[in-house]
Amino acid sequence: METTPTRQLPWSKGQARYALISVRDMHIEYWAERGQVKAVRGVDFDIFPGESLSLIGESGSGKTTLGLGLIRLLVKTADITRGQVIYRRNGVEQDVLKLDPDGLRHFRWQECAMVFQAAQSAFNPVLRIRDQMYETVKAHRPATRAEVNALASELLERVQLEPSRVLRAYPHELSGGMRQRVLIAMALLLNPPLIILDEPTTALDILTQRTIIDLLRALQNDLNFAMMFISHDLSLAAELANHVATMYAGRIVEYGTVNQIFYEPRHPYTLGLIRAVPTVTGGFEDLSSIAGTPPDLIDLPPGCKFHLRCPFATRRCQQEEPDLIHIGPEHAAACFYWQEVERQADRPWEEIKAPSEGDV
Repeated sequence: METTPTRQLPWSKGQARYALISVRDMHIEYWAERGQVKAVRGVDFDIFPGESLSLIGESGSGKTTLGLGLIRLLVKTADITRGQVIYRRNGVEQDVLKLDPDGLRHFRWQECAMVFQAAQSAFNPVLRIRDQMYETVKAHRPATRAEVNALASELLERVQLEPSRVLRAYPHELSGGMRQRVLIAMALLLNPPLIILDEPTTALDILTQRTIIDLLRALQNDLNFAMMFISHDLSLAAELANHVATMYAGRIVEYGTVNQIFYEPRHPYTLGLIRAVPTVTGGFEDLSSIAGTPPDLIDLPPGCKFHLRCPFATRRCQQEEPDLIHIGPEHAAACFYWQEVERQADRPWEEIKAPSEGDV
């Protein structure tokens, strides 16, 4: 099924028509007793074949909702109210949001797989791993148990697990790190070009985290799939990504290459996140947290949603919400005063001065 090509993003590498997946103006809302939760608001980005995009931000910023929205696995109380998710392969493009049930079943796992955050909850507790592998493949294409066992054994070896032990095990018989690696192997069963990873190292010790990250990097190099890596851990996001997008209050507020985001941040929120993370050479006295808490997504404040926590905020920020604008090659920021952020990036957070009213 062909669809209308999406508009070009001036900060995104290359032409939109070459991207594996293009998201445009995506809005997702949850229906709650108090009102509508505006979880994702007007998100745009591209992911190119074989590349990685990391989504970073505090809990509740909309990262997981966005990932689930891409494969339409949202809960019943959620609704994608607007947008496009254009997926391209073999010269054909299709809008995932318009796929019928058969088309959606094909897209999930064969074109785009997801590694979920809670490894224990992602498995059926009463099925052995070999049966869960078989059921996953059988749901999408005909296959014998022998074929699936051979494929599963190869993938388990790739993620440094012993197939003979793991395939006959129940999920509770595996450690957290082993379960996470099994999930990664399951995501690769049908060789999808795109994998979404939602906090794949949560609740794992630091050595196991390192193992998972190294595995993902090696697997991507070998199999050349694209990744969207969702994390609040900036160091892990930086290791796996080609590009990074910072999310706040349901929007992407900054997008750029890894070097641009971590060494040349141009949005106050990105700068604040980086300031809150210890470096190898810095001391604890150099750390500073962002004051306040993220806004209520049911009752969002007017203007820039970060202005209540932002040392750069002016009256304009209280009244107008800035667009995500092109500020350099492959770099965009949703801030009226991104140049002021550049000028004061080295100042301690509490010593940053808001610009004069009207400065842009």
